[in-house]
Amino acid sequence: MKQEYENRAGQACVSAEDQAGPGRLYLCATPIGNLEDITMRVLRTLREVDLIAAEDTRNSRKLLNHFEIRTPMTSYHEYNKIEKAAVLIGKMQEGMNVALITDAGTPGISDPGEELVRMCCEAGIEVTSLPGACACVTALTISALPTRRFCFEAFLPLEKKERQQILEELKTETRTIILYEAPHRLQRTLSELLETLGDRRASICRELTKRHETALRTTLSGAVGWYEAHEPKGECVIVLEGQSRKQLEHEEQKDWEAIDIRAHVQMYEAQGLDRREAMKQAAKDRGISKREVYAALLEPDTEFRG
Repeated sequence: MKQEYENRAGQACVSAEDQAGPGRLYLCATPIGNLEDITMRVLRTLREVDLIAAEDTRNSRKLLNHFEIRTPMTSYHEYNKIEKAAVLIGKMQEGMNVALITDAGTPGISDPGEELVRMCCEAGIEVTSLPGACACVTALTISALPTRRFCFEAFLPLEKKERQQILEELKTETRTIILYEAPHRLQRTLSELLETLGDRRASICRELTKRHETALRTTLSGAVGWYEAHEPKGECVIVLEGQSRKQLEHEEQKDWEAIDIRAHVQMYEAQGLDRREAMKQAAKDRGISKREVYAALLEPDTEFRG
């Protein structure tokens, strides 16, 4: 039964790829360290397509030579992603099949591949993704932090104002947070995260899938201390614990306590809510009962702040 399924799957794949018409774009995940993590499907596709578009042709040539793949290759990177995408789309419209590979991992994740995918879809070119290695998911699964809900922020912006805006947004993020960082910027980034987000559990993963893979499972303050004494080496993935909902609700309640209840209710009335709904919302914000809100409104001279 298993062999029959595999045969049918293989026949369906060949049949789909042999159909006439425009070519396709294949997003091919490549290893993030260990060459054994490449899939058989990716290897077959890289051999069968007409052209491979690579983020760094010199780096990718090593991978292709290792697996004895002789398919022609062209460069597709951050600095030519618009004009080169137009060229590649033209070739696919003429019937060529193109595989996109990045330096490591899954194309389209924090790299210029997302632009090519968008332009292909707008041009009516079929796009398919061949799953494989992805650093953010690999780090998440070994972090020992919650995995059910997570957000991926990739690299923080280098521009100071935009960077601070993102950090402020992450303060109230309740999902597990995943960031990428280069070794020479790791200490600075960890210090900024500690200062803005406060101390929380963290896992700093480096050299993923390689011989010296490590996951420093600690806290932000612990990570800052560790890297003050140990020079960071290798590309890193930072996995952070999200803000707890209870703590977030507590902080929000403290903010509301800065204004009195009457002003709080009037704020919602100014937004169009009737008195009953405004009182209900104010009570919810402050974590008190509607009866307490009502009592405060009956005593205008009482400075009741909940």
